[in-house]
Amino acid sequence: MSEYVPIPCIAHEKLEFAVLRRQKLRLRLREEGGRERDITVLPTDVTTQDGAEWLTYRTMEGETGVVRLDAILGIDSDE
Repeated sequence: MSEYVPIPCIAHEKLEFAVLRRQKLRLRLREEGGRERDITVLPTDVTTQDGAEWLTYRTMEGETGVVRLDAILGIDSDE
């Protein structure tokens, strides 16, 4: 995995507020192969581990996942 690149503070705050408010988000993600995809999630936590920041989430289908914050290309609230 490449070296972590911190995301802008405003994007980090948006994720943290969504966790606190239990607000659904639409995320545009860059996957390991460089492919992009959109996903709607309920964010559950923002953590720091191994020198990188991570978002833990649950999909609308009930699956759980984790994404490194610098792999998030776009964040839109689903309201």
